[in-house]
This record gives sequence, C-alpha cells and structure tokens, in this order.
Amino acid sequence: MGKKSDIVLIENGKRLDGRKPLEIRDTEMKVGVIPNANGSSYVRFGKTIAIAAVYGPKLLYPKHLQESDRGIIQCRYNMAPFSVDERVRPGTSRRGTEISKVIKLAFEPVLFLENYPKTGIDIYVEIIQADGSTRVTSVNAASLALANAGIPMRDLVVGLSGGKISDTIILDLDGKEDNNSEADVPVAFMPNKKEITLLQMDGQLTNEELKDIIKNVMKNGEIVYKKQIETLKKRYDE
Repeated sequence: MGKKSDIVLIENGKRLDGRKPLEIRDTEMKVGVIPNANGSSYVRFGKTIAIAAVYGPKLLYPKHLQESDRGIIQCRYNMAPFSVDERVRPGTSRRGTEISKVIKLAFEPVLFLENYPKTGIDIYVEIIQADGSTRVTSVNAASLALANAGIPMRDLVVGLSGGKISDTIILDLDGKEDNNSEADVPVAFMPNKKEITLLQMDGQLTNEELKDIIKNVMKNGEIVYKKQIETLKKRYDE
C-alpha cells in the first residue's frame, strides 16, 4: 500500500473489472437475514460480502463496563477463514481489533446512546467473502442492521472507499486495487447531515487529492444511501 504498482490497473480509462474510475461495484443488500438477532443485514459490494447482526440495547454485564449516563457500543469484526484464497487464521487479529474499534467509533455519533444508560448495543460483522473494501462494506451492513433492529439513529451511515491508482482518483476499491493502490481512504458519513464519522488514510495524497476523494465519496455515496433506503422500505412493505 502506498507504492506505485507494476500491475496495470487502469487502461484507457477503465479498471480491470471494466468500471470507470468513479464507478461503484454492483451492490446487493438485504435485512432481517438472521431471525434470532434484533436486527441483521447482508451487504455485497462486488465480491465482498458482509453479514451483520445487532443485539440490544440490553443491560450490560459485567457491571463494571456500564456507563451510568449512556449506553455503549461493542463491536466485533471478523473475517471467516474461508473468506479469502489464503485461509485466514481463526481467532482475533490486530487488524480485526482495529477495524472493530473504527466501526464502533463510526456509530457513536449516530446513536442516541444517552437514552440507554447502563446498556450495551452489540454489533457483530462477519466477512464471508473478501475482495477489498471490507471495512466500509461492514459499515453499510452495520448501518442496515441497526436500522432493522429499530434502534433510533440520527441518520443512516454510508461507507465507501476512495483511493489513487496511476495518479487517478478511484472509488470502491476491489482486492487487487486495495493491495496495489498508491493510497486507500475508507470513509463513512451521515448523508443527510453531511457529517463524516470515519476517515482513515493509508498511502500518500496531496491535500487537493484527499479533498477530491472525500467530495466524490460523498457524492457517489448517495447511490449507496438510496440502496439502503430501498432495502429497508422493501422489508417493511413485505
């Protein structure tokens, strides 16, 4: 990451999978996929698939974890061993712990945690197939699962990655792009409020390039937001 790749990833204005630089992969979303959860979802971006489940708000134990004036979010992100070509070792990893933390932080400004003192809201995200941009796919899955659980939110949260390859700004990086890009920028934001809740960067970008990525993420993220709304409406129409 952060180095120019010897692999040709953009040629004649098209990426390896035929997309234009700012084009998002084919997406699929469902909610209510896990009957035992309070809320759940299935989200696919290209070949990256995430399943999320939400439980709570419920009284938090052990008691020393409780906050007297607010609820807390607990998040676990995990990649299934079969989700990539080279089998992932089961159990916790540094990367999994880091992504769990950033997903939690992305939703803290969104939920009305002050309304649920001494409680916990548990978010579980399982990546069952990985081909780039797993953390932002997880954000979209968590957003839908929280809404499906009926937990009040200030807004839905949209996740989308941006990056740079061959000095070209791109969106929604797939696996090869993720591994060979000059920069990778995962972003999560509230579409109606236009507020960013997650912003990370790996690689090197100028200030203008970073601004360009954020602008295009928020513009094209509207497509993802509309898909989220359609998915929730479809569920409740049924």
